[in-house]
Amino acid sequence: MRARTLILVFIAILLAGGTAFLARNYLARKDTEIVQERESVKVAAPSKSVLVAHVDLKRGQILRAEDTSWQIWPEGALDKNYIVLGGPPIPLRTPESFAGDVARNPIAAGEPITDARVIAPGNRGFLAAVMRPGMRAISVPVTITSGIAGFIFPGDQVDLMLTYSIPAVVLGAAFEHKAVETVLRDVRVIAIDQRMESKPGEAVVAHTVTFEVTPKQSEIIALSSKIGEMSLALRSLVPTPQEALASEKATSETAGQKPPDSPVAAKATCTIDSEVSPLLPQVTSEQGGCDVSVVTILRGGGTGSPTSTSSGKGS
Repeated sequence: MRARTLILVFIAILLAGGTAFLARNYLARKDTEIVQERESVKVAAPSKSVLVAHVDLKRGQILRAEDTSWQIWPEGALDKNYIVLGGPPIPLRTPESFAGDVARNPIAAGEPITDARVIAPGNRGFLAAVMRPGMRAISVPVTITSGIAGFIFPGDQVDLMLTYSIPAVVLGAAFEHKAVETVLRDVRVIAIDQRMESKPGEAVVAHTVTFEVTPKQSEIIALSSKIGEMSLALRSLVPTPQEALASEKATSETAGQKPPDSPVAAKATCTIDSEVSPLLPQVTSEQGGCDVSVVTILRGGGTGSPTSTSSGKGS
């Protein structure tokens, strides 16, 4: 009995020791897992995110919401001017809040967006940043009728028409006639009054319209406003094949890609009052000096002399 008791006590001690050893190992392993989990949570803690350019932005480019995005940024490299997710300013600037702004200078993809690197609509310098290189902005006064009752919006393309009086001595007649002439075609509207954007479905009766034109066109508009009354004609969004071809030629000329010896035809059209009413003394368009096709031949780097051909009345 004594020997059996000793054996049982020995076995009990072994079992207790083994259980304690296993429990100790289990607890040690758990402690290690908890420490590792805390360290992984610490590493995966959310970093600061900065608003950056999602794509390369050119100078003068109008930003869209998809042109900017949030990007994780090293906290040690943060600048006070950066737009930080969850940080100042309040309310938080978001990609949507920068839509419609214009880049002051080129911004490479991944570079932070700051208020100093963009110009918001209405701020000083916004209009100059929107215009294409080499272009000018000029404004003209309009009325509810000449401005098409408020249905012209920034981004539309219009023709500019000039209504004026023709002195009787010019036509060799005893009656002073009225005429209307399209002085410029396919001109881009960039602002209505002092606004460069409009709300959907909103029609605003404008007092001034601002156009984006070349330096020569700005001179034509400035002089036309002194000669007579100017009116606007809204163009369709879908150009005719002839208009599309003319637009391509104008684009190639602006880019300096115009081939030599290629004629450029510019057809001046006008209407005289006698063409509208048979009760007025009859005068043909040729007598008024319009309805003539002007063709300029460019040879080499020079400009040839213009030639004129009459196209007949009313053509």
